[in-house]
Order: sequence, then C-alpha cells, then structure tokens
Amino acid sequence: MANFYTDTPELKFHLNHPLMKRIVELRERDFTEKDKYDFAPYNHDDAMDSYDKVLEIVGEICGDIIDVNAEHVDHQGPRVENNRVVYADGTAKNLEATRKAGLMGMAMPRRYGGLNFPIVPYIMAADIVSRADAGFENLWGLQDCAETLYEFGSEDQRERFIPRICAGETMSMDLTEPDAGSDLQSVMLKATYSEADGCWLLNGVKRFITNGDADIHLVLARSEDGTKDGRGLSMFIYDKRQGGVDVRRIENKMGIKGSPTCELTYKNAKAELCGDRKLGLIKYVMALMNGARLGIAAQSVGLSNAAYEEALSYAKDRAQFGKAIINFPAVQELLSTIKAKLDASRCLLYETARFVDVYKALEDVQRERKLTPEERMELKTYSKLADAYTPLSKGLSSEYANQNTYDCIQIHGGSGFMKDYKCERIYRDARITSIYEGTTQLQVVAAIRHVITGTYAAQMKAYAEKPVSPELASLKSKIDSLIPVYEDAVAKVIDTKNNEFIDYHARRMVEMAGYIIMSYLLLEAANQDEMFVKSASVYAIYTQAEVAKCVSYIDSFGPDMITSYSYAKSEVAQEA
Repeated sequence: MANFYTDTPELKFHLNHPLMKRIVELRERDFTEKDKYDFAPYNHDDAMDSYDKVLEIVGEICGDIIDVNAEHVDHQGPRVENNRVVYADGTAKNLEATRKAGLMGMAMPRRYGGLNFPIVPYIMAADIVSRADAGFENLWGLQDCAETLYEFGSEDQRERFIPRICAGETMSMDLTEPDAGSDLQSVMLKATYSEADGCWLLNGVKRFITNGDADIHLVLARSEDGTKDGRGLSMFIYDKRQGGVDVRRIENKMGIKGSPTCELTYKNAKAELCGDRKLGLIKYVMALMNGARLGIAAQSVGLSNAAYEEALSYAKDRAQFGKAIINFPAVQELLSTIKAKLDASRCLLYETARFVDVYKALEDVQRERKLTPEERMELKTYSKLADAYTPLSKGLSSEYANQNTYDCIQIHGGSGFMKDYKCERIYRDARITSIYEGTTQLQVVAAIRHVITGTYAAQMKAYAEKPVSPELASLKSKIDSLIPVYEDAVAKVIDTKNNEFIDYHARRMVEMAGYIIMSYLLLEAANQDEMFVKSASVYAIYTQAEVAKCVSYIDSFGPDMITSYSYAKSEVAQEA
C-alpha cells in the first residue's frame, strides 16, 4: 500500500520546524479545549502527533485511492447535465473518501466541526493531494474559502455555513468574468437588494470558475450603482440550495481535467452580504487570493514531487546501450536539478506557511482579547513576511513545477509524449499553476516592493547570521557572496528612478531574491538533516549561475535601451 506522506521524509522534517511550538501555542490557546473536545490535544507533543497521524491518513488515501483514480478522471472528466455538474466517477470516490476521513474543514475551529489545524499541516495535505492528482486538489483545496468566511462573515453565517463545509460540502470563489480576468475591479455581476425578498439578488455571468457548481459560493459582485472600479464591489455568499445559478458549460481544458471549470449564469440568485459593502475587492478578495496563492504554491510543489518520482522511477528501469539511463551524466543532471528545485520550493512553501500561521493565529487571538505590545509587534512582523513570501512562493514554485514536469518528460524520451505514462498528464496539469490565481507576472508586481524596501535583503542577512556545521561552511560562503551582488544589481536599477526601467527588470530582481532565499533555506535544512545536503549543493550552484545571468542582463540592458523595449508600443501607436 502506497503512502504519499510516509514515503517523503522531507514532509515530516518541515512539520517539525521549531516555529511550530509557537504556532501550536497560539492555535490551541494553551490547550484550553482539551476538556471540551475528545480529540483536542492536551500539550504540544499531542498536537504534533495528531497532525502526523492525520497526514498519514491523507498520504494513504492519496496513494491508494486518489492517485489510482487520477488517470481515469483525466480521461472521463466532469460533464453538465440539466445545468448541473456531474463529477467523474473517480472524483466522486475521492470526495467520498476524504469526507469519510474527516479531511474537510481541517483548518476550521472545532466548534464548527473542524480539526483546528494550523496552516502548515493543512498546506502539507494540499501538497500531498496535489502529488496524487492536481485536479482533485482544486476541489478539495477550495475548502480554504471557509477561512475567508470565518474571517469576515458574521457569527450567524459562520454557524450556518462552516459546519456544512466541515461535513464535506464544497466551495467555490466566483470572481472572474468574460471581461474581467486579472482586472477584477472591472467585475460587473450586478447585486441588487430586494426589499420584497429581504436579500440580495445577483444577475450576470461568471467565467473560469473552479468547481463552479459547488454547494457554497463566495461571489464578487457590483453592489454600488454608477461605479466602475473596485470601490463598488462587495462579497456575497450564495447557497446552491437557493437556486438561481446555472452551469452554462464546462471549459475544455489542457489539464486538471477532473476539476470542472465553469461558466455560470446568475438569474435573480438569492445571496447574502459577507462583511461590509464596498470592501469586496479591496479587503476580502485580497485575503481570499493570498490563501489561494499559497494553495497553488502547494499544488506546484506536489506536482514537482510527482515529476521527480516518475522521472526517478523511469530512469532506474529504462535501459539503453546496456545500462539503466540513470547512469548517464546527462540524466543525472536532470534528476538532481529536479530534486534541488523541488526541495528548494518546498522549503520556501513551508517557510511562507509558518509566517502565515503566526500572523493569522494572532489575528484570531485579537478577536478574543487585546494583544500585548510584544504580540502586536509579532503580528506586524509576520504579516509583513507573509505578504513578502506569498507571491515569491507562488511565482517561483509554479515556474519550477512547469520546468520539472518538462524535464520529467525529457527523461522519459518519446515514451513521455505518450498517454501511457503519468508524466504526460502531470505536465499538462502543471501548466496552469503559473497562470491562475495571479500569473507569475502579477506575483512579480506584488513582490517587487519588497525588493525596493529591502525586505528580502534583510531576510538574506538574517539567514546569513545563522551558523552552520564546518562541513557546510564553504557552501554558506558561496551563498553569502551573492548578497552584495544582489544588492548592487538592485541599486543599479532602482537608482535610475526610471519606473519603466524598474518594471522591465522587476522579474529578474524578484527571481534573484527568491533564488538566494531558497538557497539559504536549503542550507538551513541541510545543517539539520543530511538528506538535504545534495540538493543544497546543487541548488547553490544553480543559484550562482542564475544570479550571474540576471546581473549580466541588467548590466547589458541599461535605461537608454528602453526605447528598444518600447518597440511594440510604438508599433501599436502607428497602427492606431
């Protein structure tokens, strides 16, 4: 029997990070629920053991059920009957298995039927599920929408909706429209309050909605007449039991085929306001998207893990010229690079998840009592770090998932192009990760201010202060030497005060920051466990090369060359 948790010791390593002590302490409120709920932990070790045992269950379900069903789900896919979604047979079995195991509502408080897990073990479950079937992760992982409902909904709404999610009902976030993709302030779905019905009525169309026929929807709609920007948008809760929303069609996608991506029509659909009017995009969707981006980072890491396992297995079995291809240096290089990128992106994912955990837990504590000055400072610090690391993790992990699944097919050669092998599906599934929930380019937009304000540089220097064993000293020195190189390159761009030039090089500056930070995180992991030493060494060399490439490009492409960059714009102007 396969278990996708126990066969990956890196996961347990990240679960047992020292910061988990503080996270558990905050999450469990000094274990005050142990007398109220049989399954509530009574101390830190008991809590960690609970996370470990549940993740074992996740790993077993993924290895024995979800992974086994993945190929058939990919071929069969969901369908529309009478304006409703009918899941693929395997998807229905997957949902039933996760519901029976109590894996819905993992991060929700126990009083609503959840497990009260921190973000770290929840994201770890998402990582594991994604390795088995990234398409199914899109359904299972949308339970994360409940966090937004918990954070911004009323107590009445929490009591009515969250227990249903914990019991296994599904969710969706209905944001995008035919004319409003990444530009969500252009959303035009109309919300009108009906005095006769005593509720809001929603009318319009939504497109590219993941799991669009879910039981409970969070909907972004225009509530303010005469507005055309984000200030006129509010967040609403739509319950499928109320009717009024039909599935017009399911998109025919390249990958993640088990996940129904729907076009929806709203016709006087009854809904209720979530939170305050006019804050739908400005506040609530931003929080929703940050959670979703962390989820896509986990999905990307899971796909990279799947790619590595498939590539390694094939390389061991496939013989050419009288020996297994794993013995060829060219294949060894591909495998070691895939593994290094996997380990690096996983280190960044869980560092980010820990930052999110601390600040989210402190925000929750703040709902119950006034924070101490020390806690307020802690909240501010981790909130800033979470804001800086989330786009970094989503952007780089998704790019690595694409690169790793590509290289996995390369190791398979011609066989990898055939549907007989899993790597073909993994490759197709990975492609969307750098697009949805904000493209890589939008992650750069979110991250660049942390380059400019020095957040990333300060983190690099904090990592550099941590001692390592003598065996890793030379490796640390190699990474340390990149900090001034990064700072010089950033200064060269920023000091021009040319916004167009800064925007042009933004991706290179963000990528350099990510490479160096991930190198330090891998170094820290290698200092604690030798299983990371090889990846840390390979990734440090990779980082050196990538940073040098970025610096060379910046040195070669100065502000005076922006006119060349503007060529496309001048062509458009001439045509106009």
